[in-house]
Order: sequence, then C-alpha cells, then structure tokens
Amino acid sequence: MVEKVLTGISSFTVAASKAASGVTTVVKPKKTVDAAVKTGAAAGAAAKPVAVRKTAAGNGVVGKVSAKAGKWALYLALPVILVAVWAFVGARSASYAMATPQQIVSATIEYAGSGELWLNIAVSIARVLEGFLVAFVAAAVLGVAAGVSRRFERFIDLVMQVLRPIPGIAWIPLAILWFGIGENSKVYIIFIGAFFPMFVNFVDGIKGIDKRYFELGRVYEIPKWRFIRQVVVPAALPQMLTGIRLGLSGAWICVVAAEMIGATSGVGFMLSDGRSMSRPDVVILAMLIIGIVGKLMDDVVEWQRRRIVNWL
Repeated sequence: MVEKVLTGISSFTVAASKAASGVTTVVKPKKTVDAAVKTGAAAGAAAKPVAVRKTAAGNGVVGKVSAKAGKWALYLALPVILVAVWAFVGARSASYAMATPQQIVSATIEYAGSGELWLNIAVSIARVLEGFLVAFVAAAVLGVAAGVSRRFERFIDLVMQVLRPIPGIAWIPLAILWFGIGENSKVYIIFIGAFFPMFVNFVDGIKGIDKRYFELGRVYEIPKWRFIRQVVVPAALPQMLTGIRLGLSGAWICVVAAEMIGATSGVGFMLSDGRSMSRPDVVILAMLIIGIVGKLMDDVVEWQRRRIVNWL
C-alpha cells in the first residue's frame, strides 16, 4: 500500500514539473503500461525463440554439409586436374612412352582378371611387413636404450650417424653378395630403409620427455623397466608413431628397389616387367598401386596416432 502511494506521488510530481515548464505530458495509467509491456514481451518470447531455433538448426545442417563438401572439393581438386592433364598429354604421346587413364583401367582389369595383380600386391605387403617388423623391434630396443642412457647413446652414436645417410638402395649389391637374390636380401634392404627413421624418432621422442619425470623416478626408486614401460614409452609415443609412419614409407621405397632385382613376383617386379615389355600402362599401374597401398597403411598409423594423442 505504501509503495502504491509513493509511486502515485512520484508520478504526480514528474507530471506537475513538466506542466510547469510548458511541456504537455500525457500520463498513462501505470497498470495499462505494464500490461502492454508484459503482453509485448510475452508475444516476443513466444514467437522469436522458435524462429531462431529453426533458423539456427537449418543453418547448422547446411553449414556442416557445405563445409564437408568444400573440404572434399579441395581435397580432390588437384587429383582431378592432374588426371585431366594426364589424359590430354597421353592422347598426344607415343604409345610406348605414355599411357592414358583409359589404358590404365584396361591394364587393371587385365591383371586383376588373371590374378597377377592381387598376387603381386600380397607378396609386396608381406615383404614390407616382414622387414618393417624386424626394423621396428631393433629400433625400439636400441632407440629406447639410447634415449634413457647417455652412455649407451655415445657408444652407438658414431656408427649410427655414419650409416644413417646411406640409402637402402645403396645396400643392394652387398645384400646380394651376403644373402643371394632370395627373400633374405629383400628383407634386409627393407629393414635398412625402415630402421633409421624409426630409430631417430624413438631417441628424439624420449629425449623430449620432461626431465622431472626422470627425477621423480629416481627419487621414488621406481624399477627401471617399470619406469620405461609405464612412463617413458607412453610419454614418447606420439613421436614414436611419427617414426613408424616414416619407417613404413622407407620400407615401401626399398621394397620396390629390391623387387626390381632378382624377383619373380611383387609390385616392383611388375614395374620392372612392364618396363621390359615397353608397356607404360603396366609401369604406371604398379606405381599407382605402391602409392595407394602405402597411403592406406599410413592412414591407419595416423588414425591410431590421433587416437593415442587424444587419449593422452
């Protein structure tokens, strides 16, 4: 009651002062104004959020689809351009020098129908995995040991730094002299190509670990193998996986070189065989197989690396 009286006095005072100054003021009843304001606010609240929600939902779906389409368009733009240029150049080149995309498709159907395509792919993948796994075990043992022990790192550093720049292809003559032209020489060359990228990244990944972890391990007297298994390896794992990706790339480079010499199967043999038959379509098909299979294996490792990084 007191509040209503004070409100009325206040309104009357304001109106009187404006009237005295010559300003004509129409004073509306407070209840009418409040009711109008409340009615307008209620109407706005009832209408606007629904429209906003619908518009936002529509824009969100369209925006996501547009963004995904834009990413794929950008991702595939260069391959489409290259295929178009390739088709243009291939149609105007000698048949023994360049094959067209249509000829590559025909060669794929021919080799897939005879079963040679799948056999060569399977043989090359088996060789890559065999050499890569041996290289991984050696790189893990030596890399972890060199990463946690400065003394062991100094012991092997000179030999590793001298051997590391020598490409795997340069080892082919010695591999043939040591192991012959059988499977062992090919696995050895793949091992060389995959080992050093992994070894370097394993050592660098462990060196990049915060030194406080090692201090805490010494303070709490954690057993060395337990510390390596539960602290060192998880902390260095992202860079180790980067080394694994590089090791796989090196393995594929070396398997092609190894299979081009003294092999009777594999994608590298297929490439060499196409060259000897003057069939550029077979050569290009073998190159595309190497690139596609290598890309798929790299994607698997990168997917696993992202999962581990997000988990860590």
